[in-house]
Amino acid sequence: MQPKGARREDVLHVLDQKGGLRPGVVDKVHRETGVPAADIYGVATFYHLLSDPDGGVRVCQGLSCKMAGCDRLMADLRSRDTKATYVSCLGRCDLAPALWDPDGEAVIPQPGLTASHDAMAIDLLGAERPAYGALAAVMERGSDWMVEELERSAITGRGGAGFPAHIKWKGVRSQAEMERYVVLNADEGEPGTFKDREILLRRPHLVIEGLAIAAFTLAANDIYVYVRGEFGRARESMETALAAARRRGDLDHLDGLRWHFVDGHGAYICGEETALLEALEGKRGMPRMKPPFPVEKGFRGKPTLIQNVETIACLPAIVDRGGDWFRSIGRREAGSKLYCISGHVRRPGVYEGPLGWTLRELLEAAGGMVGSLKAFSPGGASSGFLPASKIDVPLDFKSLQKEGSMLGSSGVVVLNQSADMVEAALSQAVFFEDESCGQCAPCRIGTQVLRQTLERYLTSRDVGVLAHLEPVMWGMGEASICGLGQAAHFPLQSAMQYFPEEFGVAAPP
Repeated sequence: MQPKGARREDVLHVLDQKGGLRPGVVDKVHRETGVPAADIYGVATFYHLLSDPDGGVRVCQGLSCKMAGCDRLMADLRSRDTKATYVSCLGRCDLAPALWDPDGEAVIPQPGLTASHDAMAIDLLGAERPAYGALAAVMERGSDWMVEELERSAITGRGGAGFPAHIKWKGVRSQAEMERYVVLNADEGEPGTFKDREILLRRPHLVIEGLAIAAFTLAANDIYVYVRGEFGRARESMETALAAARRRGDLDHLDGLRWHFVDGHGAYICGEETALLEALEGKRGMPRMKPPFPVEKGFRGKPTLIQNVETIACLPAIVDRGGDWFRSIGRREAGSKLYCISGHVRRPGVYEGPLGWTLRELLEAAGGMVGSLKAFSPGGASSGFLPASKIDVPLDFKSLQKEGSMLGSSGVVVLNQSADMVEAALSQAVFFEDESCGQCAPCRIGTQVLRQTLERYLTSRDVGVLAHLEPVMWGMGEASICGLGQAAHFPLQSAMQYFPEEFGVAAPP
C-alpha cells in the first residue's frame, strides 16, 4: 500500500539527483518522497546506473565490442589505474570497442546516418526540416484523416515488434477515458542497435513534430520522452530542438501540451513498453502481464500510446508525401528502414534503404565485409544467428520470421570466419542473464543455465553438458512473461542449428 501523499514517480529522479545508491541516500529519498525506504532500496538496486554510481568508465562487452577487443581495452584501462566496469551494451556498436564515461560522455563522431544511393529516402537522412508544416496540415485536416493516412501507409512499429501503428492509435482513440498520454520509447538497448540515438542527435525536429502530431491526433495533453540514460547528448539534442520550436512558435497552436523528459537509468528491460511504464511511475522496470494493454491502461492506468523513435520520426514524411507513397517505397512490406550494421564490416553505421533490403545490399552500402562472411545477427541479440547462405534473405519482418529469426530493431551484426560461434553465443547469453529483470523463473533461471552451460562446454568441450539445454530453451520460450525471456535462447539455439560442428555435433549430411 502506497502511503498517502507519497511521490512515487519522483523516486528515480531524486535518487539520480543525489548521486545514486550511496550511504544515507535511501533515507534522504524516503524523507523527500514519502515512499518507504525498503521500496526505494529495491528500486535503486534494479538500475545499474543508480546501484553502481562509482563504477567509473563503462566498457561495453556486447558482441560487436567483444569481437573488436573490449577485453584488451579493459586491460589497458586497468593498467593505467582507471576505474572501469563491464556493462552489457552501450548502444555504440559502431564505435566498438565502446566505452562511456558518465562524467564526460564520449563524443559520437560524424557521420552517423547514411542514405544509400538506391534508397528512396524519406528525409530522415536528408536536410533537417524544422518547418513543422506536417503538424499544421494534420491540424487542418483533422485527426480522423491522420489515422486513415497512417493506416494507408501500413507503417509498423520500428522498435522491434513490427505491430501496425494505426491499430495502437485507434486503440487509444476508442477509449472513453480522455486523460491520455503519448510516450516516446527512446530507451534503445538492443545490442547491435543505435539508429534511434542517431535520429535524436541529428534529426530531433522530426521527432518533436511527430510527437506533436500524435498528441493532437489522440487528444493527449502530455508527452513523455524516455531517453536511455547513457544517451545524455541525445536528450540535450531533443531539448534544444524543442526550445527552438517553441521560440519560433511552431507549437503555439497546441494549447496546454506539456513535455516531460525522463532519463533511463540503465536497464535494458525498460525497452519493453510496460516495463518502461513501470519506470515512469518510479518502480522497478518489470514487465506487466497483458492484457490490459497500454492503449487501455498504460501510464497511471490511463490510455497511452507508446512508439519507438524511428516510427515517430516517419510521421512528418507520411503526412507530407502521403501514406500510399510510404507504402510504395518498401519491397514486400511498407516503407523505408534504418538498418544498423556493426561487427566485421568496413563502415559500421546506420543506413537507410527500402524495407526488404538484403544483407548483401546492406554490406555493399557499408563498404563490404572485413574478411569472409560466416554468420550474421539480423535484428539484434534477440534475433539469433543466420549463416552466410542467408545473405539474400530480405531483411523484413515476415521474411525473417519464415527463417525462424526476426527483424527486431534491425541491428545487424556480421561475423567473419574468425568468429567462434560458441563464444558468440556465450556473449549473447551473458547479456541476457545480466539484463533479465528476474520477475519470472523461466527467464531468471534459464538465462543463468544457458550461460553456465556454455562456459562449462568451452572449458571441457564435453558435448554431454549440452544435453539438457533443449527443455530449458523450450520452457523459456513458452513460459516467460516478456520478449526478453522468450527470445534469450535464440542465439544459442540458432548457433547450434547452423554450426553444429562447433558444438561437437556432426553436421547433417
